[in-house]
Order: sequence, then structure tokens, then C-alpha cells
Amino acid sequence: MACHAPIFPGGGDSDGPNASNHINEALIKTFQTQYRYQIIQKQPIKIMQIKNYIILSTFIFVLTSQTSWAGRAAIKTVAAEPYASAVVIDADNGEVLFSRNADVAVYPASTLKLMVLLVILDQIEAGTLQLDEIVPVTVEAAKMGGSQVYLDSKEQFPLEELLYALMIQSANDAAVALASHVAGSKEAFIVLMNEKARELGMNSTTFHSVHGLPPAKGQEVDVTTARDFATLCQALSKRSQVFQYTGTRVRDFRGGEFIMRTHNHLLETLDGCDGFKTGYFTKAGFSIAATAKRNGVRLIAVVMGSKDRKVRDAQATALLNNAFAKIEPRPETTTTVPEPVVQDTLPPSTGKADPVPTEQLQEKTDATDDSGWGKFFLGVGGGILLCVAFNFFRIKKSSTGQRRRHKLS
Repeated sequence: MACHAPIFPGGGDSDGPNASNHINEALIKTFQTQYRYQIIQKQPIKIMQIKNYIILSTFIFVLTSQTSWAGRAAIKTVAAEPYASAVVIDADNGEVLFSRNADVAVYPASTLKLMVLLVILDQIEAGTLQLDEIVPVTVEAAKMGGSQVYLDSKEQFPLEELLYALMIQSANDAAVALASHVAGSKEAFIVLMNEKARELGMNSTTFHSVHGLPPAKGQEVDVTTARDFATLCQALSKRSQVFQYTGTRVRDFRGGEFIMRTHNHLLETLDGCDGFKTGYFTKAGFSIAATAKRNGVRLIAVVMGSKDRKVRDAQATALLNNAFAKIEPRPETTTTVPEPVVQDTLPPSTGKADPVPTEQLQEKTDATDDSGWGKFFLGVGGGILLCVAFNFFRIKKSSTGQRRRHKLS
């Protein structure tokens, strides 16, 4: 299995300002010039000179890190306490049972993959796609970072396997592979997503990506509202096969080499919950679109932009429990819903390490920053360590040379 180094969430690959690159080149040339001068003059390296090298190298790595630092598009933070917006609706008739800031603009993050799922299910229903057809992995998909199943451009998978990866693992690489296969490119698929949004009446929603990651510089962020997203979820709830993908908690991928685990903790903790999906990046906050069915009643809760994952889950749980308490039971419908795949015991171990999902790490702690500070400080630290090691060996080599010259004299 080919594993790619995770790209910082946002998938941005745009270069920083040209001016920064020129500064970096100038500093590197200055460093090289000083180094050659000392070799020619055979001057011993002094402590002050070592300090200068460390300071200079630190600046070089700081400015080099500026590529990722400046590579993020400037967007405002919408995350709030306890959340930015929320809505609860009756899936059968769309009645709004609870609403707070439901029309405020928010960022869907990975929850927008639910629209990717709906567009593909539409085409499967129309007969233009088959669940067992083979989807090749593009180079672009293989290079995706964030939450992923580490696709390789030499691989190919049945479409249905990538749908599971899309919903369970929230795999960005699977999203790109599916979009490219279905529409020819990400851009063409995004057009289909927005057309479906207009068809459903999601007039405050605009998609700019197929994965929901924070935008790179020069790109726009995906925008929706809690009310619009509840409309999307209501449309999904009419399709029984949706729960087969969004209700699965654990599933193996690539013959057991990778174990996918859902980020939707409500599947385990909330009575009757069988879908849908979570989403997160720093400025968007933690979001969830969840559904549960009890006593013949299916409800949908959308909670967008919470600053804390546990608060988001607790709020969604409370909203659904309160709404169920106020609704009379209904006769069970005769619609057959496929049972979600729930593996309470993991598949046999293959002896290979199970990579920790990137989004799962983010669900536990806000340890990364989509503004690029992670790489910024990594570059600084790396620069210092490399420079210290470099000068250590130079001092050692210089001292050895001086002792040899002393013996010869």
C-alpha cells in the first residue's frame, strides 16, 4: 500500500508570494557564500559564528514555512458556543421542530460529502452508474491530504467501496476519485452538486469543493445554512440505501489493510441513530447532520459550528431527545431499510498498523490549525535541529584537522 504524507488539511498547494521566495533564495546564497569563505581562509569556527548560523538558518526555515502559512484563503471564523446554528425537522413532512440561527451562513466542512453521495445515488437510480463498476484512482486523488484511505494512482476500486470510504472514513481522496470518475473532473462534479442544491431549494448554499476542506489561497469556501442542510438530509432520508453507508460504524478497506471507523459517535450513543455524517475544520467548527428513528418517527438534527466536538454531540443528542419526547408514535412504514454494517469485533489483524484517521484526531482535539501554523513551527524547529547538527559535525571535523596539523608540525 502506498501511503502519502498527509497534506495539511485544506489541501492547498498554492505557492506563497514571489517576494518571499526571492528573500529565501537571497538568504540561502548569503549562507553559502559565508560558508565557502571560511573554508578558503581555513578559519576556526567560533561560538559567535555558530550562533549566527543558527539564527540565520532559523530565519530561512521561517520564511520557507511561509509558503504553507500564506497558502490559506482568508475566511472568518464561524464556530461559536455552543454552536453557530441548529435545526431539527420531521423527516416525513419537513416540519421544523426546533430552530436557532438556522439561516446563518456556515461552512459545512466534510458534511458536504452527503451531497456527493446524493448526486451519485441519483445517477445509480437513473442507470448511468453501477455500484460494481470500477473507479480508477487519479493522480490528483492520490495526492489529497486530510482524512483519507491512502489511495494510490495505480489502484482501482468498485464504486461502492469508495462510497463506504466517503461516508465512514470521510476520505477526501475517495471524494476526488469518485467526482473525477462520475463527471470527468472535480469542477464538473461541483456543477452537479450546485444544480442539485438548486433543485432541492437550497438557495443559501454554494459548493466550491467535493471534500469540504478549508480553501487554498485564491479559492472560495463552501457555504450553507443549517436549514438548507436539513433539506438535503430530508432528501437523503427518502433513500433507504443511504443508511447502509452512513449507518456503518466500522468496515475494512483494501482487503483488511486499512480499517475505517466512523466519526459519528452518535451511532453508538443515541437510541435509533443510523446516519448521517460529521464535519470539521478549525474556522468552521464541529458540525453534524444526524438522524434517528423511534416509534415510526424519523427526525433530523443539524448542528453547525460548535467549538467543541463533545458539545456538538451533546447538543445534537439533546435536541433529538427533546423533539422525540413531544411527538406521538406513528405506525411503522413498510419501507425496507438495509441493515447498516456494524462490526462490533474488528476483522482479523493483518499485522499492519492501522493509521489513525486525520479527522478522528481532529475530532478528539483541535491539534491542527488550518492557517498553516503547524508547518510553520515544524519548519522552525527542523531548521534549528538541522543547523545544530550541521555545525556540530563541522566543529568536530575542524578540531580533528587542527590536531592532525599540530602533530605534523
